[in-house]
Amino acid sequence: MNKYRLESDSVGELEVPKDAYYGVQALRAKNNFNITGRIIHKNLIIALAEIKKASALTNTQTGELDTAIGNAIVKACDEIINGKYHDQFIVDPIQGGAGTSANMNANEVIANIALEILGTEKGNYSLVHPNDHVNMSQSTNDVFPTAGKISTIRLLQGLKVEVKRLYSELVKKSVEFNDVIKMGRTQLEDAVPITLGQEFKAYSEAIKRDIKRIDLAIEELEHVNMGATAIGTGINASPEYIAMIVPNLDKITNLNLKQSLNLIDGTQNLDGFTIVSGYLKALAVSLSKIANDLRLMNSGPRAGLSEINLPAKQNGSSIMPGKINPVIPEVINQIAFNVIGNDTTITMACEGGQLELNAFEPIIFYNLFESIETLTNGIKTFTDNAIIDLEANKENCKRHVDNSIGLITAINPYIGYQKSAMIAKKALKSGKTIKDIVAEFNIMSEDKLNTILNPYDMIKPKEK
Repeated sequence: MNKYRLESDSVGELEVPKDAYYGVQALRAKNNFNITGRIIHKNLIIALAEIKKASALTNTQTGELDTAIGNAIVKACDEIINGKYHDQFIVDPIQGGAGTSANMNANEVIANIALEILGTEKGNYSLVHPNDHVNMSQSTNDVFPTAGKISTIRLLQGLKVEVKRLYSELVKKSVEFNDVIKMGRTQLEDAVPITLGQEFKAYSEAIKRDIKRIDLAIEELEHVNMGATAIGTGINASPEYIAMIVPNLDKITNLNLKQSLNLIDGTQNLDGFTIVSGYLKALAVSLSKIANDLRLMNSGPRAGLSEINLPAKQNGSSIMPGKINPVIPEVINQIAFNVIGNDTTITMACEGGQLELNAFEPIIFYNLFESIETLTNGIKTFTDNAIIDLEANKENCKRHVDNSIGLITAINPYIGYQKSAMIAKKALKSGKTIKDIVAEFNIMSEDKLNTILNPYDMIKPKEK
């Protein structure tokens, strides 16, 4: 029995496995682009099917597409949206051709599913054709960027859930640690007292801004260029289709999609993805800074700051018994490095477009999806395995405050900078506390000194 069917395209003929739902163009792309060893993202597959469904419905409504064929295409798309046939999407996510291979992979799979629905064999494209019917009134140049935007919005929605959960836990810690006085530090040197709660409140505020940026990122992506076809002029699409396609797609996706105000601009320019990637980089930087702080405050347990205890999650060394490393903050740092690198790639790819099209959307989506997913997964483990059960070493925090030279800052307004610097220098050289040196020189009464050096009065503006 013949295990192959013969299909042809502009390049020539190719044997396609007889049972395959993909066709000659997808197979040729698979052979050309063996880059990552992966297939396009699940969300992108579903988004492509949603676009094809919306287009089939619209073309049927405008009378351009036969109702029976349109219904078969819609049913085929629903199967893919519901999770079937994803193994038939065989093209690599990094591909030349501005996403044409991914678009044709979808067109071929949907056409062959529709053929079976209509009772005929795969490959009989005279009845349902990947280009003529499934791709009717469309181009890769409006389909692929729209699918990328739909996929990114959904991934951002999942990211937002985890970022909000992290924000909530940081706020809880700010309340829990509100009375834990510790030494603030600038440039890793003693500064003035602060509470651990104040530090965690500041962390929560930074993450709160990132939540707002995610909302802005989603809003940035809601404008899509469906109806643009090849370069934004709408060639081969009817005015009725152009007017109806985005509202129909929005009903299917429920993502508040709107048509680009200028379809040529929407096809040429990818600055929206630059903005979204920048927001992700900002989130990664905030997370990495928090992770750095936690690693410093956790350092020790006896030869470091040891102001907090991160939950012990695994052995820290294959040679040093009992060593526990801050592995969760460390993975956050690594995710941040990756996101920052991805942002550089995305920025260059967005800049690299020429004239009416940017051909580099595949690498943009590949890196953008990776950034969002690693951030989502990383924040989940950060919240669950570092923040929720984090503890404060109250006694150690207080000891650092009592022994700090930085307390002289509170005395400075009463005795002047020069005398304060002399006391600080003497305390540092002798190993005595600031309180001891001030008392030794009999500069002020013990009661006044105790009032000035009350650390809880030093964590807020001075009252007159």
